[in-house]
Amino acid sequence: MAEASKSASFLREYETVFLVKPDLTDDTVEKVKEKVRGIVGREGGKFLRFTIWGKKKTMYPVAKQPRAIYLHAHYLGKPSMVAEVERNLRNFDEVSRYMSKRLAEHIDPESRQAQEDLKLAGDVDDNKPFGGAEREDFNADVDGSYDDDITPG
Repeated sequence: MAEASKSASFLREYETVFLVKPDLTDDTVEKVKEKVRGIVGREGGKFLRFTIWGKKKTMYPVAKQPRAIYLHAHYLGKPSMVAEVERNLRNFDEVSRYMSKRLAEHIDPESRQAQEDLKLAGDVDDNKPFGGAEREDFNADVDGSYDDDITPG
């Protein structure tokens, strides 16, 4: 009997990465973040860290958008809690994709401290045309000079 109550206090460690629409404001992204944090708390989990990776170009269009805002949630909980988080993410209009992964099992919640949320700048500049060359002058060498003396053949 004591063994069953001891194993009940241990949780699993999970991470969920999800993509939200790129045209959302910071306030809307914060609301989505707080909804996910509330679900984890309501289901008896412990939130460790939320990281906003910023707006990035996707490999292929997701929900007809070439870019998305990436969010990373790191938390402790039971397997049923992850199903609830994913069920809610599926219903959020702002979220286009999500993926959860189990990182570890039998984690004592007291051994993991919550860290402050982190916001990173994305690697996509909305002012640059999509699909163009990343460098301004792709005929120039790395140092910015031109090799005029190169003759073909």
